Amino acid sequence: MVRMRPYGMCPHFQSTPPTDHRPPHQGLGDGRPRTDPKLLLLVETAYPRLGRELAETLVHNRLRYKMEVAGKSLPALTNLDKGRYSVIVFENYHRYLNMDKWNRELLDKYCREYGVGILGFFPPANRHMTGVKVKGFPLYLHTKLSLRDAMLNSASPVLRVARAGGVYQGPLPGDDWSVFTANHTTYEPVAWGSNSSGGRTEYVPLATVMQDHGMYDGISRVLFGNGLNFWLHRLLFLDSLSYLSKGLLSISLERQVLVDIDDIFVGESGIRMWKEDVHDLIKTQDRIRQLVPGFKFNLGFSGKYFHRGTWEENEGDDTILENVDKFNWFCHMWNHMQPHLYNNETHLEYEMSLNKAFAEAHGIPTNSSYSVAPHHSGVYPVHELLYTVWKKVWNIRVTSTEEYPHLRPARLRRGFVHRGIKVLPRQTCGLFTHTIYVDRYPGGLKKLDESIMGGELFQTIVYNPINVFMSHMSNYGSDRLALYTFESVFQFIRCWTNLKLVSSGPLELADKYFKMYPEEIDPVWGNPCLDQRHLKIWSYKKSCQHLPKFLVIGPQKTGTTALYTFLSMHPNISANIPSKETFEEIQFFNGRNYYKGLDWYMQFFPSNDSVDNKIVFEKSATYFDSDIVPKRVQALLPNVKLVTILISPAKRAYSWYQHAKAHGDPNTLKYSFHQVITANESVVPKSLRDFRNRCLNPGKYALHIERWLDYFHHNNLHIIDGDQLKSNPVDVLDQFQKFLKITPPFDYSSHIRYDAKKGFFCKVLEGGGNKCLGKGKGRQYATMDTESYKYLREYYMPYNTALVKLLRKLEHTTIPQWLKDDLSYSST
Repeated sequence: MVRMRPYGMCPHFQSTPPTDHRPPHQGLGDGRPRTDPKLLLLVETAYPRLGRELAETLVHNRLRYKMEVAGKSLPALTNLDKGRYSVIVFENYHRYLNMDKWNRELLDKYCREYGVGILGFFPPANRHMTGVKVKGFPLYLHTKLSLRDAMLNSASPVLRVARAGGVYQGPLPGDDWSVFTANHTTYEPVAWGSNSSGGRTEYVPLATVMQDHGMYDGISRVLFGNGLNFWLHRLLFLDSLSYLSKGLLSISLERQVLVDIDDIFVGESGIRMWKEDVHDLIKTQDRIRQLVPGFKFNLGFSGKYFHRGTWEENEGDDTILENVDKFNWFCHMWNHMQPHLYNNETHLEYEMSLNKAFAEAHGIPTNSSYSVAPHHSGVYPVHELLYTVWKKVWNIRVTSTEEYPHLRPARLRRGFVHRGIKVLPRQTCGLFTHTIYVDRYPGGLKKLDESIMGGELFQTIVYNPINVFMSHMSNYGSDRLALYTFESVFQFIRCWTNLKLVSSGPLELADKYFKMYPEEIDPVWGNPCLDQRHLKIWSYKKSCQHLPKFLVIGPQKTGTTALYTFLSMHPNISANIPSKETFEEIQFFNGRNYYKGLDWYMQFFPSNDSVDNKIVFEKSATYFDSDIVPKRVQALLPNVKLVTILISPAKRAYSWYQHAKAHGDPNTLKYSFHQVITANESVVPKSLRDFRNRCLNPGKYALHIERWLDYFHHNNLHIIDGDQLKSNPVDVLDQFQKFLKITPPFDYSSHIRYDAKKGFFCKVLEGGGNKCLGKGKGRQYATMDTESYKYLREYYMPYNTALVKLLRKLEHTTIPQWLKDDLSYSST
């Protein structure tokens, strides 16, 4: 077997801190920058190759951007006295050079006035050309070149992440490079390559990335003669954004690294660690600590498999325990079983307790408060029993997974917190349980080195400020591929970047992560049935078949309860089980119930023969106007149908006030309806402001519908005229059945009828009587005063106008009469 050793990959190494040469912000006078920390990315087409790579890099580094197809006109560049963008990026710089005179002057004026820089890429040329002048500038291009041996300009103020000082030897990817020459002092090379033709042995520098200091026309630029195929250009792209934005679009220079070694003591004979492997693990750890201060491997163990190998492997097990204090430790499962296979809390607790007893008997620390489940089982998709027993037996506070929200693309992995346990995103290093010999690595040593030297593993560490890597005990025996991989990549990072590598324990990493990204604390539950990997690590007792197929989203006081009652009569439609806390409404997506998890939600949609062939739905009228609900619904139910009911927003607000009054809301005792709706938000108490907003905001229909349409296609949305539902429910329900494509339709005309005493339609009972909505539904109250009615119609006029435009855009052939009346009243 080959014992892999990292080799010297650094042509230079200086332990000098990076110097930040960025010029200061041009502020607004009060310390605020004049532009938003966001870039404008102008691309060639709707599906650009380089533009997509640029966008993916920005997403991975969490840099804000707006992508636009470069057209005849520019998007808005300013918002009042502030610029919208700190940098303008052209996927094809010729688009900038060939802009029409008016747009070019507008963009140049914006860049000069707000101190905004331009970053541009020259696309590959079709043929070799020498000394082609760049239109309007004292800069020249040489195209269609093959290059090798890259070098950075150590004096360039652009460099921040990238470290200069040596030559990266070897051919650069592709044969379509463009290089620059200039005859003006405004230009300074950032990076060079050398022409690989002609059999030269000396280094002849050719500028592949050029900085324009802005001395020619007052605009700073960085220009690239190639895309992002070369890893060094990816670093320079990030550095250029930081420099041109004066630090607004920057990434941190600190990188936290934690390397987990799962499956300690686990594995078939032939892939486990020997005594010599453990000694080399310790020696390598000591060397890595010189590169990554505080570094220790983090070992996860399953005690059941201790001493289950050959005598050499058992000796390796003993050697690990003899050096227990040299590592950090975390609990795995006792028998390496996947936690989602346990549906009995007592059984799962017993298994975990066995592993804890083993640890205590062998001197393994039990206080790390960190754990990883085998194959990510139970972490995400969440298995509630795992979280319960983790806290009970091990006091787990932190775990990690690759699966949230999905394994791929890795750039979108995120963290979340559930039941007090922080879940960190976990990264892969290209090694798996079976990756034990270099000749069996896909693509061999060459491919592994490509990942290390500027490739996927290198970029993972560059792009993620906090890295939790997964590896396995088998990677550290045999050829010891993991030791080679991690030591090599850390050396390469120290060689070519100014990143500061450090290591902390899981608790510290979790605290840092969620301070850095507090918006991720709230989970976003996805649908496990849409991901085969998630299905495999989800409890076998779960099923997505009875999650709702449509949602009645509200708003409140528009007739949602009546619709719920009528739909519940349908033989092919089944409502959720009513919640004891909120009557028929679950209110999952918009409140604290969401944090109870998917298991809690699914208990309202049982799987049994009575509902197997029915269309299941949920009604929660408060979903309509919630900011966060559309995103959450789309994540869990991406194809769900949506139903909303609209009435006059003025009448809806008054009905809501009366509803609150009937339920004893203290604000209705203190304030009249007119006082509530006309309250000056800047001077009234917060309780009144909140009450006013809850009264008025749902009636801004167009605003809320547009938010839902950001996440769902308009064909998923069905809008019901609430007045029609009240006066002619049969026709409304027939149209709704067509929307749901229910055939044959249910004949509502023989199952509901008008009750003159109640003043609305009710269910027809078998004995001939009516069953109407319960106490409080359809209650009568005094007519709204004229002054309040006039105020509300004026208040809602812009929103109603927007609603008409939206309905026409959605091709609604009929505008509700109440909407026409409200707008005609406002215009008089």
